[in-house]
Amino acid sequence: MGIFDLARNNAGVPALAALLVLSACASSTSTSSTGSVDALQPTSSPTALAGGGALQVVKDLPAPQNTQNGSEQPLSANDVLEVSVFQVDNLNRTVQVDASGQISLPLIGTLTAAGKTVRQLETEIETAYGAKYLQSPDVTIFVKESVGQRITVDGEVNRAGIYPVSSSASLLDAIALAGGFNAVGDAGKVFVYRNVGHNKLVANYNVEAIRAGKNRNPRIYGGDVVVVFASKSKIAMNNLKDALGLASSAARIAVIP
Repeated sequence: MGIFDLARNNAGVPALAALLVLSACASSTSTSSTGSVDALQPTSSPTALAGGGALQVVKDLPAPQNTQNGSEQPLSANDVLEVSVFQVDNLNRTVQVDASGQISLPLIGTLTAAGKTVRQLETEIETAYGAKYLQSPDVTIFVKESVGQRITVDGEVNRAGIYPVSSSASLLDAIALAGGFNAVGDAGKVFVYRNVGHNKLVANYNVEAIRAGKNRNPRIYGGDVVVVFASKSKIAMNNLKDALGLASSAARIAVIP
């Protein structure tokens, strides 16, 4: 059972299949303000999202913000961290980043962790301990569990779900985790959504061209949403917006460890 099935059964969210069927039935002569996938240029005007921010089509997705150009993954709410202070064992703690993105440590109290890299948080903790309590503290953080290193894969794939990924995962890896395309999945209609600041960017990647070596295999980062559309579907900005909404709703319900 895919996450869209779970969303429908648990929260009344319509199945993505219905969206794809509706888009497939669109007349080839009909025209919307955004047009078909061929008319969705990377400079398409942003479309407002219900939860705030905007959705915009781009040619290629940039690395998420605050990742040192993709070399580090920012911490997220619910991540579990092991914080060690060299030669001060009574300050060592295993902590979970709470829903507001914060952790609490002995002596220095509450710190914001979500959105920062491990290196940034280590430096902040060292500064806090060094200001009043320790001389030249050496802090090491190990990410024991990372919620932020999960991606959502849905649409026309064989095993839709939410999957943990490594820091070097690619789009082909993501498709493989979901069992590849199903009978109607279109390798040329693979859309990847990514949070960038308060907005979401989406880009269309042709997996067939990637496999043939004609296009590069893009990196996939924790928090990305990958949606595969059917081969006969007509893609417009509203389709992309609706698919993102379904995936986001389902992601709050179903997680595949």
